[in-house]
Amino acid sequence: MHPLATLSVPSGQVAVHWFEQSCYAVKDAAGSVLQVDPYFPRQRAPERFIHAQPPLDEATLPTDFVLLTHAHGDHTWPESVRRIWDASPACRFVGPQESIDKILAETDVDPSQMQVIQAGESVELAGFSVHAVYAKPPAGDPAAGIKPPDVTHLGYVVAVDGVRLYFSGDPINTFADHPELTRPVAALQPQIGFLTTHPNEGEFPFFAGSVKMAQAVGLSHAVPAHRACFVKRDYDPNEWAAQFPADGPKPLIIPRNSHILYP
Repeated sequence: MHPLATLSVPSGQVAVHWFEQSCYAVKDAAGSVLQVDPYFPRQRAPERFIHAQPPLDEATLPTDFVLLTHAHGDHTWPESVRRIWDASPACRFVGPQESIDKILAETDVDPSQMQVIQAGESVELAGFSVHAVYAKPPAGDPAAGIKPPDVTHLGYVVAVDGVRLYFSGDPINTFADHPELTRPVAALQPQIGFLTTHPNEGEFPFFAGSVKMAQAVGLSHAVPAHRACFVKRDYDPNEWAAQFPADGPKPLIIPRNSHILYP
C-alpha cells in the first residue's frame, strides 16, 4: 500500500501528499482521502518525463473523492481516473463540465459517480467542504492580450478539520491583478496554497506574480506546483521561494512524492 494509506493523521491536522506536477492527495483524521488532478501515465518517454516511473500506482491508495481543475491532459487523465475507480468503486469525481465529459467519453466509470461543479458553487464530500473558484476568467484578459481559455479553469478551496487549503489549478498569468479572481479566494480564508507558476512561460503567473497572488488571497504558506514532471516545463523551486519577502507569506517546498502534516 501507499504510505499515505496507512498514515494516521492527528485531529486538527491534514496530510497533504504531493506526487508531482499538480497532483495531490489530502487525508483527514477520519481517514478519508481526496485526490486533486491525478496524473500518473505509465508510458513515460525519457525525452518528455523527468522520472521513468509514475509516483503512484493508483491501486495502492484507496481514494474517496477526486477533484479535477480543468480538462487538459495533465489535470484530467482518464487512465488514472479509471484505475482509481477500479480500486475504489465508491469514489466520487467532481470537476468542470469538460472534465466530466472527457471521463464519460474515454472511460466506463459509472456516470452516477460524477458531479459537475462551477465557479461559485460548493459541495460537501464527507469531511471536506469544497468551494470552486475561477483560475482563469472565461473572457481571458483582453487588456493583457490573453485570449479566453479553451476550457473552463477552476481552482478549489478545501476546508477540512479547521484547515483551509487552496489548489490554484492553472491560473491566468495576471491572476493577482484581477480582484474578481482574488476576492472570492480570499473570502474563503485559505491558509496554505498550492500555486502553479513558471519563471518564463507566460500561461501562468511568473514568480513575482505568484508572490502577488499568494499575498492577494491571504495565504500564510505557499507551495510551488506544476513542476518535477515534464523535462521542458520544470523549474527550480528555490528560485521561486527566494522571491518572497521576509514578512510572508512563507514559501514551503515539498519534495517530490512526499507528504506534510499541516498545520
